[in-house]
Amino acid sequence: MDKAQLAQEIYHTAHLTGEFKLRSGLVSNEYFDKYLFESNPILLREIAEHLSKLIPEGTEVLAGLEMGGIPIATALSLKTGIPVVFVRKEAKAYGTCKLAEGIDIQNKNVCIIEDVVTTGGQIKLSAEDLKQVGANVKDVLCVIDRKQNGKENLYEAGLILHSLLTMADLVAVTK
Repeated sequence: MDKAQLAQEIYHTAHLTGEFKLRSGLVSNEYFDKYLFESNPILLREIAEHLSKLIPEGTEVLAGLEMGGIPIATALSLKTGIPVVFVRKEAKAYGTCKLAEGIDIQNKNVCIIEDVVTTGGQIKLSAEDLKQVGANVKDVLCVIDRKQNGKENLYEAGLILHSLLTMADLVAVTK
């Protein structure tokens, strides 16, 4: 499947119409449910195929952010053989009390994996948390950049965003 076909399949799978209450409290007649493309094994495999080509050279660990980045990072790990860690929004208060579950990331080049980037706020927080536990973090890889200043906000925080698609790419294939 080429990139345009992938964009079309993602859009047709995840774009919903109806009445939806948004996080802002507003009501919309459209909604983009990213979990619908993440839970589809055919699309997830194709996403991993395309995203694997964008992984920065020297990446030693893929860091899937809770919750949407985890299936993407897992699929990428299976495709590339690069180990993966699962990053919580905050360290759990019991057991190992870890922020990043999986292999040790201290002094490793870690690429953050996210499904959709809007403003990049949570990514910035998670990147700082990962750095606090000794990871080297400078790259972020996502499936969809919504183009709402996420790339610019991440750049200001010293992070480089690599995206497979934008929302404009998804809309363009439906016309």
